[in-house]
Amino acid sequence: MNLDFEQYLPADFHPSSRVWIYQCSRLLTMSEALALEPQLEAFVAAWQTHGTPVKGFANLLFGQFIVIMADETAAGVSGCSTDSSIRLIKQVEEQFKIDLFNRQNLAFLVKDKIQLLPLAQLQYGFDNGFLSQDTMYFNNLVANKGEMLEKWIIPIKDSWLTARIKQSVS
Repeated sequence: MNLDFEQYLPADFHPSSRVWIYQCSRLLTMSEALALEPQLEAFVAAWQTHGTPVKGFANLLFGQFIVIMADETAAGVSGCSTDSSIRLIKQVEEQFKIDLFNRQNLAFLVKDKIQLLPLAQLQYGFDNGFLSQDTMYFNNLVANKGEMLEKWIIPIKDSWLTARIKQSVS
């Protein structure tokens, strides 16, 4: 799987641009992705903060991650404008019968596919060879564009997950 996502992010957005990543509970079908695209475009076109347009971006990456970004160098994002993005995500959840708010499901690249694993089963994944310290992890906790470019898709050993794993001693 080609993990080069940088080309899909707006080059003219500042590295401090705020990022929200919503992970789908399953891979969207092609028809779902094509239906979602105009909804994301319409949201960004109408996105405002206190009457001022937000310099925004929204896209579906890898068929499973909705990324919303706001370049706040022009206008800061208020609570109301953040709420409007959450309303959009809730609509998408309902429309496609998916879960986008479950932060307990973790995404990994295993055998060239995105696989989800509940946090509660992380140790099991290691103990049974499903995961290793070098398995790529989608760290959806990144807060801005700069972090997303550097720390979104990283080996488990470079993430917060490493503290949650008990290494077996041979």
